[in-house]
Amino acid sequence: MALPQQTAFHYDIVIVGAGPVGLMLSTCLARWGYRIKHIDNRPEPTPTGRADGIQPRSLDLLRNMGLKSAIMAHNPARVFEVAFWDPSDSAYGIHRTGTWASCPDFIDARYPFTTLLHQGHIERVFISDLEKNGVEIQRPWTITGFQSDESQNAEYPVTVQLEHIDGIAKEQIHAKYLFGGDGSRSFVRQQLNIGIRHKDPISNIWGVMDGVVETDFPDIKMKCTIHSHHGSIMVIPREDNMVRLYIQIASSTDPDWNPRKTATAEQVQESAKKILQPYSINWERVEWFSVYPIGQGLSDRYSLDQRVFIGGDACHTHSPKAGQGMNTAFLDAQNLAWKIHAVEAGFVARDILQTYEAERRSVAEALLDFDNRYAKLFSQRPPEQDDVEAASNSHPADEMTDSEFIKTFKESCEFTSGYGVSYKPNELNWSPKHIVQSPLIHPAGTTLTTGRIFKNSDVTRVSDANVVHLEQEVPWNGSFRLFLFAGNPSKTATAVADFARYLQDKRSFYASYLRDDIEKVSHHEKHNPHSKFFTICTIFAAKRHQIEVNKQLPPLLARYRDHVYADDRWDRHFPNCDATAHARMGLDSEDGGVVVVRPDGYVAMVVRLVEGSGTVEALNEYFSTFCTKKMGGLTSHL
Repeated sequence: MALPQQTAFHYDIVIVGAGPVGLMLSTCLARWGYRIKHIDNRPEPTPTGRADGIQPRSLDLLRNMGLKSAIMAHNPARVFEVAFWDPSDSAYGIHRTGTWASCPDFIDARYPFTTLLHQGHIERVFISDLEKNGVEIQRPWTITGFQSDESQNAEYPVTVQLEHIDGIAKEQIHAKYLFGGDGSRSFVRQQLNIGIRHKDPISNIWGVMDGVVETDFPDIKMKCTIHSHHGSIMVIPREDNMVRLYIQIASSTDPDWNPRKTATAEQVQESAKKILQPYSINWERVEWFSVYPIGQGLSDRYSLDQRVFIGGDACHTHSPKAGQGMNTAFLDAQNLAWKIHAVEAGFVARDILQTYEAERRSVAEALLDFDNRYAKLFSQRPPEQDDVEAASNSHPADEMTDSEFIKTFKESCEFTSGYGVSYKPNELNWSPKHIVQSPLIHPAGTTLTTGRIFKNSDVTRVSDANVVHLEQEVPWNGSFRLFLFAGNPSKTATAVADFARYLQDKRSFYASYLRDDIEKVSHHEKHNPHSKFFTICTIFAAKRHQIEVNKQLPPLLARYRDHVYADDRWDRHFPNCDATAHARMGLDSEDGGVVVVRPDGYVAMVVRLVEGSGTVEALNEYFSTFCTKKMGGLTSHL
């Protein structure tokens, strides 16, 4: 059959691969109105198996995107504790040596558990959201080639060749960007001649099986790491009465290592029966079974020209034991999405796209280092019960006396929860070496760390008296979040008024990026009434009944009437504080301060709130380092 003539189409971005990283990127950009060509070489979403663990930080993100309820509607399993089983010295088979919290108290998580649901359900939640925004995954299509050349077409420099898997149709696309979320054997990465560096030469072959079992093993509904004289197994509970078993079949450290070694489902089941003795296990049904090699790989680059990018498994591969693959992919996509949006909207200079590789590759390196230590934590020796209890009960004040095991446990829990992710200093994340220097920046006493996630806190929304999670109040909208901790209103009235006054100065970072349609914005617009790049939240260290929005706030801040809060909630971590949100941030409840949070929820900088133009000037200088306009030189600087 003759092939139809190729036709040319223009898109903002071509996304290859409809796994977690591709779907997250597509969902983010689709919500902001971008024209997306999204392809996948599979005829349908993942039917069974693959990634299944959503960590606490990822659940925060999904809630911020309004997708958490759709995920939880599938009634996923929730892992609150991890159990450890080891050979018994006094009896036949294995025995439990301890349990601990999956997300211990020293991690301040809204959702202190791992959510377990097979990848297909998760994919369909994203696909449903994409369809609402006019994006359909084109299946089964693949990429056959691409070229990137700004000299040929400055606006749409990437030309992409696509083809139906059956060869019955071809397309040529002109795009501003190309993203390869096409897995560990990424075509996009290979065409860019980007290499994969293997951090650890040791490779492993794993068997993984999802199914419904009948067993008298008491912890089948918990995450378990089981060591026995017959081998080791990891147990992961799943939705619909299923359980996942990971079994290491072979390692490159074995004398008879064969990288092509495999096993049948029956062989894995027999191994599991031996490992679980004296308990019995039988399968009612097997939904999915696979044997695959795992090696620790890290891509040398994530992009060569800030037009063609890769992410997810195309950049990093590691063991499945800690459940980090999908979660790391989500954050890869989120990081890139808001930066592409900021560039294309004319807010920041294109150079900011270089921070995608810098930030996310350093996280991947930390992931591979962690993956090594995490494996050794369970293979070197079983944890003693005293160690387990000490690790679970330990707090930061005990840092100097922690054993090596406890330190590893704490680092592991923080990393696996997602709250351990941190970005190094750069133009976005202020540090003492940043080009912008001011005595007002990063005031003494603040407990916030730039490049780390904004801390959780509960406050009372003044407009409707609802108690809310402050960190969730601004939805995933691509805006920088300005948290004005306004302290004691009787003391900071002048400073707050000056802050609003200098924000309105045409040379300020805020006034430089006002909406073109500002005169037509709906009265009900909560988050971006003036600028699509900023949302302002004001938090007073006062009781709700003491706050009158239109009397105590100048009009610019009062326009964010649904983002005005009373810091009046009791917090068990700060039992003697009246303003616990201020206390959590390490900000004085009398004087307050301003916290700049990136669109992805990470702290960018902290500035003192002072009378005069100083606070806004410091912010002008910060935003001038990466925005398309230069701000500053206000009329007064008291």
